[in-house]
Amino acid sequence: MWHRFLRALPTPGAERDASSYARAKRLSAARIMLGRTLKDTLFIGFGVFSAAFGLEGFLLPNGFLDGGATGIALLVARLTTLPFPLLLVIINLPFLVIALKLAGRTFALRATGSIMALALVTSVVHFPDMTHDRLLVSVFGGFFLGAGIGLAVRGGSVLDGSEVLALALGRKVGISIGDVIMVMNVAIFGVAAWLIDLETAMYAMITYLAASKTLDLVVEGIEEYTGITIISPHHAEIRHMIANVMGRGLTVYSGKRGFTKGAGAHEVDILYCVLTRLELGRFLAEVDKIDPNAFITMSPVKDVRGGIMLKRRAH
Repeated sequence: MWHRFLRALPTPGAERDASSYARAKRLSAARIMLGRTLKDTLFIGFGVFSAAFGLEGFLLPNGFLDGGATGIALLVARLTTLPFPLLLVIINLPFLVIALKLAGRTFALRATGSIMALALVTSVVHFPDMTHDRLLVSVFGGFFLGAGIGLAVRGGSVLDGSEVLALALGRKVGISIGDVIMVMNVAIFGVAAWLIDLETAMYAMITYLAASKTLDLVVEGIEEYTGITIISPHHAEIRHMIANVMGRGLTVYSGKRGFTKGAGAHEVDILYCVLTRLELGRFLAEVDKIDPNAFITMSPVKDVRGGIMLKRRAH
């Protein structure tokens, strides 16, 4: 009886090993998050300066327009004497409120900081006028603006709030996000054709097409939603992270690992979830904390309906 009791007592060496492991795990998680934060900050910073260069060097000096919230700000700035940086912030404010309710406080704060940074750079940093050729202005202005927005998306943020509004309307009305953005931009270009002239609206369409194609190129063709399959021996921890940290629903499949050299098949839980492209960076960082060797596959998802996708996350 006594020898069983003594075996049950923790040994000092075991306690030290457990403490060292926990400390090493915390340090590893901190390094991963620091690296991710620095990477996201660099992406957003380069994105802000690229977008500001497209605006200051091409679009604003020539009175050109674009789509989305930035296009509305450019249109109002051309029709009034109000400064563009101020309009950019004011017009994006409603979208940022929607982002707070839709995507949570962390994303809303990051988006607010990115848009404020873009307004500050366009106000303080003055880039030279690159050209006055209308075709070059529309193509290259859209290129640098789209590259900036794409880099910001890679950093987990946005420089234009219209996509957040499209997410909200798409869920309520039941149409795709792309259709919502298209309707918004058609309205902007229609107003431009009516209040200014048809030629300006047509060049604005070229600018928007150049920006949207460049954005798709920068984010490597990532769709609005991405389906993710995870296979890991630490599936219970990853399942808990997806549900409680990411605030997303998931499906658990019962499967078997295939035969590998020196090992037979054994039972394993296969996890599947759907995330927005803005959440991928954070998700991968969280998985790395738990199991850096987890097997993960990702595939584009055109759209989703139902499930726990757009509910507000707790932060």
